[in-house]
Amino acid sequence: MSISTSSLPPTDCADGASCNPSRRALLLATAGAGGAMVVGAAVPFVGSLTPSERAMAAGAPVEVDIDKLAPGDMMVVEWRGKPVWILRRTPGMLAALAKAEPHLADPASTVEAQQPEYARNLQRSRRPDVFVAVGICTHLGCSPSSAFQPGNPALGADWPGGFLCPCHGSTFDFAGRVFRNKPAPTNLEVPPHAYLSDTRLIIGADSPV
Repeated sequence: MSISTSSLPPTDCADGASCNPSRRALLLATAGAGGAMVVGAAVPFVGSLTPSERAMAAGAPVEVDIDKLAPGDMMVVEWRGKPVWILRRTPGMLAALAKAEPHLADPASTVEAQQPEYARNLQRSRRPDVFVAVGICTHLGCSPSSAFQPGNPALGADWPGGFLCPCHGSTFDFAGRVFRNKPAPTNLEVPPHAYLSDTRLIIGADSPV
């Protein structure tokens, strides 16, 4: 089963909608043609879905084609009503992981539930160049935005690049590890995933199904 991909708009928690998982799932499902359109829908609408959409809403694994994902680009797919990031990291992004470690709250990702065993490494991924994570902040459930440019003026000259949650200022590196003294208590979740081939990825399963 395949899923269309898109870039989701930045999340704004000002009205509280994006910090509510149920509300966020509804917004994902009903985004207009001018915004981000994600295949699938929130669970309350399961009765009106096609069989493939119903399986997705129930949490079935989702296949993704990453053949056209260039280094430095990120795509977003929906799995279990959540946005899942797929980032193809550049050599510079990978080098930034070690640079960020002294400033991280949990650089070794010691909380086992945050990632499968095969992602318990520096990159938190099966492949060093491809990072897969649930794009939901572990603080209040907002969706962080990309802040890839090192030395971002808003984040300081020593910013190595990563992700910024605009709701309350939590920051994460290119492996989804949270920086110290931020509201988010833990690193971002890495979902189960596996490679069907060099260019096809399955989200929601630890091995091809």
